[in-house]
Amino acid sequence: MSTPRTTTRPSAPTSALNASRTLATAARVLRQLRHDPRTIALMLLVPCLMLLLLRYVFDGSPRTFDSIGASLLGIFPLITMFLVTSIATLRERTSGTLERLLAMPLGKGDLIAGYALAFGAIAIVQSALATALAVWFLGLDVVGSPWLLLLVALLDALLGTALGLFVSAFAASEFQAVQFMPAVIFPQLLLCGLFTARENMHPVLEGISDVLPMSYAVDGMNEVLRHTEMTAPFVRDILIVAGCALLVLALGAATLRRRTA
Repeated sequence: MSTPRTTTRPSAPTSALNASRTLATAARVLRQLRHDPRTIALMLLVPCLMLLLLRYVFDGSPRTFDSIGASLLGIFPLITMFLVTSIATLRERTSGTLERLLAMPLGKGDLIAGYALAFGAIAIVQSALATALAVWFLGLDVVGSPWLLLLVALLDALLGTALGLFVSAFAASEFQAVQFMPAVIFPQLLLCGLFTARENMHPVLEGISDVLPMSYAVDGMNEVLRHTEMTAPFVRDILIVAGCALLVLALGAATLRRRTA
């Protein structure tokens, strides 16, 4: 009698994060970015150029720059990281790279964490350049520590990265990824308190702004502008921004498809 043959199937990736796989994914993404100087320039230089332009737009009224410059120091990195991350992730999905990666023993959490780690490293450099430019070269008047300003800017950039990874799961093309910007970013930009205090808005809009993470990013920046020490509202604001970034990353891992439609 012949013994029945058994077929060995590759085991499914575990849901727990694996440090080596996460780091390998991050290293691969950074190697790809190294060969794309235009994307690197977009992430690192555009926020600095926007701050430089803003400074001289308000050249005759430097107090206006002081009042909104810190807020935009966090908003510009968020927007650029959202655009670059959503398009870069979608490009890997449409090219089939993402599907091939997920056919390997690589968990969805490893993949999302690797992307977040790679773009987070870029976000650190981006936030440091923009903060240094605003505080030490453009004369942004900050009462608190510039390091706290850098912390909020970094968390905003990481939030933009998380949002970009999340929305890329729902876009079928790079054009659609860009179309998510008016739906995801613009409402937050209008309701975050940049143009008017949130308590002066219509009660319905104020209630909506209370659940948008960009509102707390702007509040955190304003706390650094007004206080010399770390305040309780500042700690609350940065924890909310960080928590939203982690939540969106988790949602991105949950909605990541193993096959490209």
